[in-house]
Amino acid sequence: MPVTSESSPVSRSPRTRSSTGRALQKGQQTKAAIVEAALGLATHIGLEGLSIGALADVTGMSKSGVFAHFGSREELQISVIREYHTRFEQEVFYPAMSAPRGVARLSALFDNWMKRTSIEIDSGCIYISGAVEFDDRTGPVRDALASSVLTWHAAMRRAIEQCKVLEELRADTNAEQMLFEIHGLILALHYEARFLQTPGSMGRAVQGFHNILARYSAAMPGAAATTAPAAAAKRRKVFNQTTTSKE
Repeated sequence: MPVTSESSPVSRSPRTRSSTGRALQKGQQTKAAIVEAALGLATHIGLEGLSIGALADVTGMSKSGVFAHFGSREELQISVIREYHTRFEQEVFYPAMSAPRGVARLSALFDNWMKRTSIEIDSGCIYISGAVEFDDRTGPVRDALASSVLTWHAAMRRAIEQCKVLEELRADTNAEQMLFEIHGLILALHYEARFLQTPGSMGRAVQGFHNILARYSAAMPGAAATTAPAAAAKRRKVFNQTTTSKE
């Protein structure tokens, strides 16, 4: 018995499939361009400053055209957070994975974090500004932002735990406490350099990191105290050569 037209699959010509593929690719490219523009705005005016209308003006699109790619302002904000997190991982996390496990990798993670922060002194950090905007709110945008930050914290915590396993940090090192102190350096740096414009903020943050390493080091206290200042001075020199800040 022949197969009826109702049960047969719909066949598309190669030309139709090609046109559909091009349309999909163009739509993805357009959405990526909108997210790029939105990310640029968000770093300067915050996530709450984003609007469909503002993005329509920046991209030269209609409001309905921008809206069609996201469906809501909330989804636009979440898309920006995801893109920011992707770039953060590409610049901070993945390059550090080439360093050996232990203090070398933990230091690489911090170095990359510092470099990212030094760049954002002029523009602003979505993780920090977003926390101020959404700390007392609930909803998907706050959840997406918190999830991104917690994912990064988990990576730092794993690096600290690896240092303990390799006996480069003391066995009684509290990873949560050490992470808290390291994160505090980044927050202090952003506040001091961006808001107060305090000279030498970058150097103080670098020294603070080495003070933390020395305090938790599994090496003899005397040796740690001796090597920390020299290591900090070396890292400050590297940052002065590779980054530009408002100091």
